Amino acid sequence: METWDAIRARRNVRSYRPDPIPDADLERIAEAGWRAPSASNRQHWDFVLVTDREQLKELSTVWRGAGHIAGAAAAFALVIPQPDDERMRVVDQYDLGQATYAMMVAAADLGIGTGHSSVGDQEAARAILGVPADHDVAYLIGAGYPADRPLRPIVKPNRRPFNEVLHHDHW
Repeated sequence: METWDAIRARRNVRSYRPDPIPDADLERIAEAGWRAPSASNRQHWDFVLVTDREQLKELSTVWRGAGHIAGAAAAFALVIPQPDDERMRVVDQYDLGQATYAMMVAAADLGIGTGHSSVGDQEAARAILGVPADHDVAYLIGAGYPADRPLRPIVKPNRRPFNEVLHHDHW
């Protein structure tokens, strides 16, 4: 898929076929996150790739919006050190947003759907993944082949009108 088509095809997918994702594709998705920009190139992130069915089911309980993780072929947990101050928290969250989107576009390029989730129960998430106490499991990205329809560019997305979002030179 061309980059522009992958961007236009990417959508949140929360229902997946049971097919496994090849390891090479999972590693490519992770590499996209690894290559994402980060402030001062700090790369304060770690990614935990989960394909174990029981772990996926357990992870689906760490946030009310994480139910789709149980049915995913894989999930990526995005982990960051607990910040020293509010500024670092904001910067690290921004960096994780860039990594998340890079991973989601890379997945779409491969025809793999993704759905992101926050993590509310840090203790449970850390225990499930073996993450140290001085780190937070910030987000989860479920991945799998869409159960309903394959990814393809969305011609008329359900978005605010573009001309209401883009402002030229001033508000």
